[in-house]
Amino acid sequence: MSNESTGQNLDAEVPVIDLSRAPGEHQAWDRPKLVVYLWGVFELLFVTNAWQISSGLRIKVLRMFGAEIGENVVFRPRTRVKFPWKLHIGDRSWIGEGVWFHNQDHIYVGHDVSISQESFLTTGSHAHRRDMALITRPIHIEPGVWITSRCMILGGVTIGRSALIGPSTVVNQDVEPNTILGSAPCVKLGTRFPSRNG
Repeated sequence: MSNESTGQNLDAEVPVIDLSRAPGEHQAWDRPKLVVYLWGVFELLFVTNAWQISSGLRIKVLRMFGAEIGENVVFRPRTRVKFPWKLHIGDRSWIGEGVWFHNQDHIYVGHDVSISQESFLTTGSHAHRRDMALITRPIHIEPGVWITSRCMILGGVTIGRSALIGPSTVVNQDVEPNTILGSAPCVKLGTRFPSRNG
């Protein structure tokens, strides 16, 4: 038997989940279909829209759809919110441009929290060994936290009071209060151009 045919036999033994039979994400909606579709229109016009520069108007629209947002919150353009009725933000927090709340479960943001540009907070995953059914877990961000740019915060995580998350860090476990968490520092891999002396 050739190595190629052996490899094909091994591949055939690896299961593949039929995604057409996977339970749909509608279980996370918690609202009638009309409300979800209407939110999609309002999000595009007033929240994600880079031309809509008013933080106050953005917050009014989010509150209109059930978001709990405190006083003196700054909410920059190009942000996305999957379900505003599952978003809770405390007073004086800053939400940077391009932040994406993919909140199929609740996201709780304390007061005086800064979430910087392009960060992605997702509460959803899938039963990847079973049927790819949606699994959701909430995110808790305690007061005073700074999540710097392009971080990814995964469902089920609690970030403790006044912690700081460094740029481009993936947070998949709880973070203790007053902790600075970051990905590995950059390392020199070599030189771009060879030396002319060598």
